[in-house]
Amino acid sequence: MTEVPGEPAAAALAVDDDPPRDAVPEHRPVDRRGPVAAAARLLVALWPPALVLAAVFALWWLVTAQQWVPDYLVPTPAQVFDTMRDQWAMLVHNSWVTLYETLLGFGLAVALGIGTAVLIAYSRGFDKAIYPLVLFAQVIPKIAIAPLLVVWFGTDLRPKVILAVLIAFFPVVVSGVAGLRSTDPELLDLSATMGGSRWHSFCKIRFPNSLPHLMSGVKVAVTLAVVGAVVGEFVGASEGLGYVLLLANGQIDAPLLFATLILMSAIGIALFALVDVAEALLIPWHASRRAAAPLTTA
Repeated sequence: MTEVPGEPAAAALAVDDDPPRDAVPEHRPVDRRGPVAAAARLLVALWPPALVLAAVFALWWLVTAQQWVPDYLVPTPAQVFDTMRDQWAMLVHNSWVTLYETLLGFGLAVALGIGTAVLIAYSRGFDKAIYPLVLFAQVIPKIAIAPLLVVWFGTDLRPKVILAVLIAFFPVVVSGVAGLRSTDPELLDLSATMGGSRWHSFCKIRFPNSLPHLMSGVKVAVTLAVVGAVVGEFVGASEGLGYVLLLANGQIDAPLLFATLILMSAIGIALFALVDVAEALLIPWHASRRAAAPLTTA
C-alpha cells in the first residue's frame, strides 16, 4: 500500500494544531460577593428610578418657578422642604402611628390570608363556600364601611387595623391559592409513593412552590395596608398621617399636604423594599430573582 505524499505531514500538522486540553482557558465564575461589587450592583439598580425622580422634581420646580400654577395649589419644593423641617417632630410622630397601624394590619392580613388560601386549596367545600364571600368583601368600597367600624369599635387603633386587614387580605388569598394549586401533581404523587404524608408534602413541596405567587400578592398587600390605615384615619382619628392630611386640607395648607403625601409614599416604598428583600432570601432559586443576573457563557 503506497502512501500519498504529504498526507502524513498534513495529519501530523492537524494533530499539532489542536491545543492541549490543559491550555484551554477555564471560565471561572466571577466572585460577585465582595462589598465593591455589591455597591456597584446597588448603584446600577438605583440610578434609573433616581433619574426619573430627579426629572419629576425638576418639572415640579419649573412649574412653580414659572408660576404656571398658584402656590396655594402646588407649592414650591422649597416650601415643602421648609414645612418638613419646621414640623418634623409632628410629622415623624404621626408617621410612626401610621406605620404601626400598617404593620399590624399587614401582619394579620398575611397570616389570615395564608390560612384561608390553604383551606381553599385543600377543601373544595370550603372553596365553594368562602371564595365568593372573599370576593364580595373585596368589591365593597372600604371607605363606605369605615364609619361603621368607627361606630362599632370607636376611634382607637382597632378600626384602622381592621381596614388595613380588609384591604390587604384579598391579594394574599388570591396569590396564595394560585401558588398552592400550581404545584406539579407528579411531585405530589412521587412524595406519596415514597411514603410522604400530606403535611410533609405541604412543607416540602406545596408551600415552597407557592412562594413565588404568594410573594407577589404580599408585595401588593403591603402597599394596600398603608392605604387601609390612612383611610381609617380619615374617618376617626386624632393622630396619624391621614389625620394630618385632613388637617392640612381643612387649613388649605398645600406644603403640609405635599409633605404628608411624600412621607406616606416613603413608608409604602420602604415596606415594599423590605418585602422584596424577604422574597430574595426566601426564593433565591426562582427565575424572577435571577432575571437581572448577567449571563455568562461556558
